[in-house]
Amino acid sequence: MDHRDLKEAIEKHVLVKAASGARIIAVDEISTAPWLFDFRALLLQSKWLKRYAEVFWNECGSHYPFQVCGMESAAISLVAAIVLEGDVRGKPVNGIFIRKSRKRQGLMKRIEGTPTKDPVILVDDLINSGSTFAAQIQILEREGLRVSDLFALIAFKNISDYTELLKDGVRLHTIFSLKDFGLSYGSSHSGKEQLEELWHFAAPEPSYNHVVQKSAPVLDGERVYLGTDNGTFYALDQKDGTVAWTFETGTHPEGKGIFSSPALHKGTVYFGAYDGIVYALDARTGKPKWTYEDADWIGSSPALSADLDILFIGLEFGLLRKRGGIVALRTNTGERIWEHRTGEYTHGSPLYIKEKNMIVIGSNDETVYAYRADSGTPLWQYRTNGNVMSSFSYDHKRDMIVFGSLGGYSYALSSDGTPAFALELGAGVYSTPLVIDDTVYVASLDKRVYAIDLSTGKKRWHYQTDGRIFASPILIDGSIFIGANDGCLHEIDAKTGKGGGVFRATERIVNRIAYNERTRRFFVPTVANELYCLVRS
Repeated sequence: MDHRDLKEAIEKHVLVKAASGARIIAVDEISTAPWLFDFRALLLQSKWLKRYAEVFWNECGSHYPFQVCGMESAAISLVAAIVLEGDVRGKPVNGIFIRKSRKRQGLMKRIEGTPTKDPVILVDDLINSGSTFAAQIQILEREGLRVSDLFALIAFKNISDYTELLKDGVRLHTIFSLKDFGLSYGSSHSGKEQLEELWHFAAPEPSYNHVVQKSAPVLDGERVYLGTDNGTFYALDQKDGTVAWTFETGTHPEGKGIFSSPALHKGTVYFGAYDGIVYALDARTGKPKWTYEDADWIGSSPALSADLDILFIGLEFGLLRKRGGIVALRTNTGERIWEHRTGEYTHGSPLYIKEKNMIVIGSNDETVYAYRADSGTPLWQYRTNGNVMSSFSYDHKRDMIVFGSLGGYSYALSSDGTPAFALELGAGVYSTPLVIDDTVYVASLDKRVYAIDLSTGKKRWHYQTDGRIFASPILIDGSIFIGANDGCLHEIDAKTGKGGGVFRATERIVNRIAYNERTRRFFVPTVANELYCLVRS
């Protein structure tokens, strides 16, 4: 089939070059790019939309019957055009599309339309890295659907660079390459090793509409522990993801069973739940050792003092002027040592600083509170711009406490409460920063990870993702690993900020991952109460 008309139309209407005077912003939202393909300028016109469908049917029609699918929003019109052209050709075909992320209301579907049992052909205007197709394949396979073919007009790389997509007999159909337009992609490999799935666990009844930090996994030598939205707490075998034991918490608001990330100490696992109870369970058996029942809800995660044998955790109450607070409990008995109340909810999690005998915690009253850890004596308060919803990190070298707020600032305070700096970011912070040497790494809801110089409070670099970030960063082998609402686990060079995605899940990643240094396994949670066990491929 002659495609000269289509090639000429792409050159005239789609290919945009910076040399022509266009300012093309790159993925990092700061630098510029030399060119891009703006296919919406062409493929929303009836003539060329029909032409796209004709090219598709000529390339893929021999594989009929099938159904067609694409990722919102670019592929929606392409799927519709192919469906209509199929009727013209007497070959009715079903169309579906995948949302980039679930809606947080209504039916909260990820796949729209009515899937059939037919094989799926995924369609798009172009294929660059292949990550969009990879994400769709994973989502469809989780729903029991089989992808047979991929179709795009332009391939940025050689077919040999897409081998991961073409497993299990999947075929790739493309019409043009970059060379056809006098362009080159550069290196076809990022240099990053990808992560391979060993096993996948999915707890029932996930809450898709609560997109915030949830219960992050913690590890001992053999098991991984985490809570879930339906109020069930799990201990899983790290080798294969089998369930070692479960524990059911009490009555809670729908979809908000356990958001508290557990803590481990001397064979006991501790966490709070939205039934208002703090639990201490035997890590081997899941049997309760003690419970503390005072709050109405608990979304905070516990902090432990091994030297004082004290657990600290935030509390929430349904009271008019005393909605939040913090309590200190004996780790072996659950006996209350001290408690303080605040005016608004305390969803944030405390940090224990051993050298200072200090506990710090933030609140929805836009205040950070510091107390003596052993006695609860108030030490100081610091007013913030916005709620403090996560926890803190401590810079031992500078005696500095660092954290973020929903008001869009990254803060650093001396341990006496004196401010060192307050750096405004592009949006709020709902994650715990990470201090490494002279740098603090802060994730923001503006979809970026920032590296900030602790001595100056200035930004060193930032890394751009495609989704808001609730997850907290972790350092593994010199790289920052962090998940985002784009469903991707990103590996970032801690010094340069360079990197890229190394694993794509089917749902948002809203929590810090866990890593077993001995087995070199990664444990990646999602907002849907899933847990992936991964290794380097």
